[in-house]
Amino acid sequence: MTYIISALLLIIIGFLIYKANLNTKDIQINKIQISTKHRTNHSNLSILHLSDLHLENISITPSQLAANLQHEQPDIIALTGDFLDRKRTLPKLIPYLEVLQKMKPKHGIYAVLGNHDYVLKGQNLSDLKSILTQYGCIVMQNSSKTITINGQKINIIGIDDYSTNRSDLEESYRQVKEGLKIVLTHDPNVVLEMDDYPFDYLLAGHFHGGQILYPKAYHLVKMGKLPRLNMIKGLHSHNDSPFYISEGLGQTGVNIRVGSRPEITLHDVAI
Repeated sequence: MTYIISALLLIIIGFLIYKANLNTKDIQINKIQISTKHRTNHSNLSILHLSDLHLENISITPSQLAANLQHEQPDIIALTGDFLDRKRTLPKLIPYLEVLQKMKPKHGIYAVLGNHDYVLKGQNLSDLKSILTQYGCIVMQNSSKTITINGQKINIIGIDDYSTNRSDLEESYRQVKEGLKIVLTHDPNVVLEMDDYPFDYLLAGHFHGGQILYPKAYHLVKMGKLPRLNMIKGLHSHNDSPFYISEGLGQTGVNIRVGSRPEITLHDVAI
């Protein structure tokens, strides 16, 4: 009898793990509409947002990514960090970047780095940034770039990773001009430090929507104040400024998801 019970438990556990792994292939495409407080010319900015590829643990192939994006024509592509953390994974990044490069976004591809990217050191980290640049990404480490759409100045601000103490808000905003401020960063906890650094919209990732969210993402409490406020995914606001936390495309640790799904987000921002 004990043997039968043990065998049944193993079967149930195996089935649950199988289902949790299937969840990592169930891509959710979320479309978000945002109206900024300083809208001036009744135009729209479309942003494709991808985060947390974690290429050591990703179930989505480049061809599947391409298939999901084949009808999209974003103005901007925003990549908010945690691409990989091992040297041997660097070549795996290239076909994903090729998919994005072929989309030819009108106003560029912008990338910030996350805490896992900074596991790479020295030349390996330089190689990651070099690959991103080679495939059309503007890598932003506490820097900004100003673009103009229909006469409206839009500042793309890349704040370096907060969780590894690399964020420098003063430097990030140093070259910012009058106009809209779109912030890209990896760890969204930085918004709580930005009272003196206003933004119109902020995009981040880092939490994976909990990844294993049952019954709640208690394991995230050590990852800053936002998880303790139950802000781990989706649209939120701070000081009346909206920010969005992506659930990411890949996973960390084990390649399973419970209560979360890999996410592609398309943001339609009224400017």
